[in-house]
Amino acid sequence: MHIVCSHCFATNRIPQGKNINQAKCGKCQQSVYANKPVVLGSNNFYAYIERNELPIVVDFWASWCGPCQTMAPIFTAVAGQSEGLLFAKLNTEYGQQISADAGIRSIPTLIFFHKGEEVDRISGALAESQLKAWIMQCLHKIS
Repeated sequence: MHIVCSHCFATNRIPQGKNINQAKCGKCQQSVYANKPVVLGSNNFYAYIERNELPIVVDFWASWCGPCQTMAPIFTAVAGQSEGLLFAKLNTEYGQQISADAGIRSIPTLIFFHKGEEVDRISGALAESQLKAWIMQCLHKIS
């Protein structure tokens, strides 16, 4: 399995059966897996989405967006409770071209990616239970 390091964004090969929580990056020696959202930008977005084999939930947000600010702690809390799933955030103010490429029309918008492909998306602030239910639906789609 290939996982992109949440610190230096180097691609790491994790042997089958190895616990990803214990895996260290071959480049920076830090933990490869983060149970918190990774901040993405134009310099690392596509590499992170395309080279990770784990599913990724990306929150497209902006600092001026009230619903984005309301949902941010919920998104972080769910990330901390999830295993085998990656969470990332992209500030649409700094990633305007990526947001345009992704067809982001309203924020917050969450996109569930798996192996570089979009599986599903949902717009609007979600409660924790709604976010977890949506993630479960997405996981069923890829299983």
